[in-house]
Amino acid sequence: MRGNQPDAGASAGRIAPQPEGPRRIENFQSQARQLTPSAVGSIVVEEALLSQVKRVVVGDPIPSHLAHHERLSRFTGLAVLSSDPLSSVAYATEEILRVLVLVGVGALGVASPIAFVIATILAVVVFSYRQTIHAYPSGGGAYIVAKDNLGETPALVAAGALLIDYVLTVAVSIAAGVAAITSAFPAWHLNRVEMTLGFVLVIMLGNLRGIRESGRIFSVPTYFFVVSLLMLIAVGAWRALNGTVQPVEAVDPIQPTGQTLTLFLLLTAFSNGCTAMTGVEAVSNGVPAFKPPESKNAAATMLMMAVLSITMFLGITLLAHAYHVVPSEQETVVSQIARGVFGGRGVPYYFVQAGTMLILVLAANTAYADFPRLASILARDRYVPRQLMNQGDRLAFSNGIVGLSIFAGALLVVYGGDTHSLIPLYMIGVFVSFTLSQAGMVVHWRRLRGPGWKTSAAINGFGAVVTGIVLIVVAVTKAHEGAWIILLLIPLHVVFFRVTKRHYDVVASQLSLKGWAKEVSRRQNTVLVPISGVHRAVVQAVEYAKTLSPDVRAVYVNVDPMMTDQLRHDWQQWGQGVPLAVLDSPYRSLMEPFLEYIGQVEAERPEDFLTVVLPEFVPAKWWHHLFHNQRALLIKGALLFKPNVVVTSVPFHLRR
Repeated sequence: MRGNQPDAGASAGRIAPQPEGPRRIENFQSQARQLTPSAVGSIVVEEALLSQVKRVVVGDPIPSHLAHHERLSRFTGLAVLSSDPLSSVAYATEEILRVLVLVGVGALGVASPIAFVIATILAVVVFSYRQTIHAYPSGGGAYIVAKDNLGETPALVAAGALLIDYVLTVAVSIAAGVAAITSAFPAWHLNRVEMTLGFVLVIMLGNLRGIRESGRIFSVPTYFFVVSLLMLIAVGAWRALNGTVQPVEAVDPIQPTGQTLTLFLLLTAFSNGCTAMTGVEAVSNGVPAFKPPESKNAAATMLMMAVLSITMFLGITLLAHAYHVVPSEQETVVSQIARGVFGGRGVPYYFVQAGTMLILVLAANTAYADFPRLASILARDRYVPRQLMNQGDRLAFSNGIVGLSIFAGALLVVYGGDTHSLIPLYMIGVFVSFTLSQAGMVVHWRRLRGPGWKTSAAINGFGAVVTGIVLIVVAVTKAHEGAWIILLLIPLHVVFFRVTKRHYDVVASQLSLKGWAKEVSRRQNTVLVPISGVHRAVVQAVEYAKTLSPDVRAVYVNVDPMMTDQLRHDWQQWGQGVPLAVLDSPYRSLMEPFLEYIGQVEAERPEDFLTVVLPEFVPAKWWHHLFHNQRALLIKGALLFKPNVVVTSVPFHLRR
């Protein structure tokens, strides 16, 4: 820092005209106090305006004692915590067909048996997680279950997998929702990235308003989708039974490449279809969010979710086969089925597309419900920054919500809002958490050995084996499509968790009073007041410094001999008997001589405190800071890491 001599706070320049007479010194502090109300009033108005904006966006604060009123019923719980698995059925069938069509149109019929296998596995996983809900009424996420039963490392692997999965849930769901819009309105295809980011912002704001209010906001779209899709399936099945089905002509269909229907290709189609199972664990993770009795309501919600998901997934797959749907680059499978069932792009078609778009976009809400909660648990255990443990005005974990939005938005930008590019990254974290959770439950039942523990352990053990096999299949078939990134990110998350925990442990050990012997009391306090001239802010700071210690020294860095001579003269009149230390600076540096002087004082009195009192201007308007240097901030930053040095500011409020 070089240049003309500035003040220690926010302003530089020569001494302003001062009132004459030593008796006027006593008036400086009272005059400064008279300036304060105007400046404070300006700050209050600005803060009030920001507060009003926040209230409009987020809502009025909710007191902590009303937290129980923010719980979810089964009706809203299905919308908040099950929108992800419900929405997955909108693109799971398409992901199967996109693989099989590479062989030829004739291979698309294999999608139906693959869908039945996936539906069976989904039922097994749901039944296993229902046991977890009753065993862990305080929340049975994979992290909690693995931590209690498998140890720290498996728990951190599960946590890393889940956090990644939640970010991808937001990105994939919103990208798929935008794909539904662009299927109905192809001209909007070029603006899908902007649309995805807009939806991220809307859902973030909705969740910042709190759990119960987000449930109200998102319940209508969720049930709108369920009704519209069940209507589509019912009408389509009725037409199929009556023999009035007309094959759908695809727009820009994906062309077969003549590949052979190998086992690897079948496994790839199967792993793609397993996207229908994503989000199943959300209800188990969010048991505490339900109204009492929490476990009973959560288990009932998970059962409803399973019945609806399986029905809609199988219904869409069978209709795709009945209507000879061929996957397209420009139109989703659900859109093609709706065109075929309703005979074109009429009102019922747009009804289905609107419902699909809404549920796909709002499926991200499942991640918004679970990511902040898991992050808060990890913060409580000191594995992530503690700021993620703080609840906002609306009793939501606001920092986690904002962080999730930033990560998901970045992912959407990087991958261009393309669903099919994101899908390969999606399922690794899902099945890692499935497998660890179910394996942890086996250990849980064996440890407790209560009534019927063998049956419970067998159910969870079967679930662990099934999801473990699916995990291997997904990892092998998707590694070359980008899944290796997730396989790398999970260990990196574990490393980050351990580094964070180690940091907090070191801090705790140094702050602990256990075995601490009181150090020798420091005898006195040496106070330094860095100045840039003689004015009211400086005089006020000196008056304050004299209340702290009899040893007060003003410090001035000499970069201009003429200004220094003038300052010495003025200090004799206004310095109140405080000695002035003038530091030479041949290279016009302001900080280096001051820091060296502090080092000299510390060497002279190693057992004393050293306090630096900074005269600091407070402008009447925030943008006035642009007209002043920020020397006080720089001094604070430079002295922050020096032990036994205390820095304090004496604000001088300027008028408007």
